[in-house]
Order: sequence, then C-alpha cells, then structure tokens
Amino acid sequence: MTAKTPEGKKIDTQTRHYHPQATNEKSSKQLYGAEVKVANIRDTSIQPYQTKTESIEFVLPKGVRSADITVDLSYYLASPDQRYEVHKITRRVSLDR
Repeated sequence: MTAKTPEGKKIDTQTRHYHPQATNEKSSKQLYGAEVKVANIRDTSIQPYQTKTESIEFVLPKGVRSADITVDLSYYLASPDQRYEVHKITRRVSLDR
C-alpha cells in the first residue's frame, strides 16, 4: 500500500503478508521451509470466496489534506521473482467534507 500526495510525492508505504506463520517453538523467530520442523501458530491467509476487510492508516504531513492510496494485491508463487498481480486499486481520500 502506498500513499502519495495529489502532486505525486510519496508519503509512506506499508506492506502486509498473508500466509501461514510458523515457528519451531524454541524461539519467537518465524521460520519457513520444509527443512525445518515447524508448527503453525496462526494463519493469515486470504481464503477463497471470503471477503477480508481491513483498516489502513497513514500519517499525513502537516498541510496535506488529501492523498492517493494505492493497494496492490499480489501472489508470490515460490520466490519474490515470481510475482503475479491479482488486483490493484487507487483511491483519493480527503480529510475535507
């Protein structure tokens, strides 16, 4: 997710990952991969045919009253090089009524 001023200057970027999260229960560090014996501690995957609603917050600089918010939903097959864009949407939000 990216927030930009109406002039195109980047304000902030946020990233969220949706997948099963696992650990080996010996530390709080998250581990991935078949070579590590792990146990799932929570699953944040996006399930098929189920709507997921979330709130996104950006701190706007002083004097900025509106921003263009772009949300890009991508699927990573096996590595960051294998990225497939599923959906991308941009909306202008304003603090003015």
